Amino acid sequence: MGELLIVDGYNIINDWSELKDIVRTNLEDARVKLLEKLQDYQGYKGIRVIVVFDAHMVKNSIRKFDELGDLEIVFTKENETADQYIERMVDTFKGQEVIRVATSDRVEQTIIFGRGAVRMSARELKIEVDRAEKERNQKYIHQPTSKHHNVENRLHSDLLSKLEALRREK
Repeated sequence: MGELLIVDGYNIINDWSELKDIVRTNLEDARVKLLEKLQDYQGYKGIRVIVVFDAHMVKNSIRKFDELGDLEIVFTKENETADQYIERMVDTFKGQEVIRVATSDRVEQTIIFGRGAVRMSARELKIEVDRAEKERNQKYIHQPTSKHHNVENRLHSDLLSKLEALRREK
């Protein structure tokens, strides 16, 4: 059984302080920043993540699907809220996957919990995303280089001698 995280995109943007600061000047930039963070999180954790954005107030909008790497992005259609779409996703995948829904909308949390999903607040998601980023950085980025990764440790000793002789000629 896999794990599915469904994220109410605008709810998270309007909760995380770093994104609220960006959204004041440009909504698209805040959306991109959220998607980048969730893409990194999804890749590190190896889980399926779907981010849902409301477009229900956009005249004549149709449901739109997009991807950023393995991150799935959904823009709802006219007269369809993110909450409605998320509830259908929970019903669709119930029993097939462990489903978590990230939103701080209390009514939506109650509904999805009643349908069998695990509720997660925007704050809890932020803590988890930050923790995963820190773990990833410690594990992969801030590790001292091992001797096996140095070029000189991979080259044959004859070639190293020749390179050293060339270096000394100058």
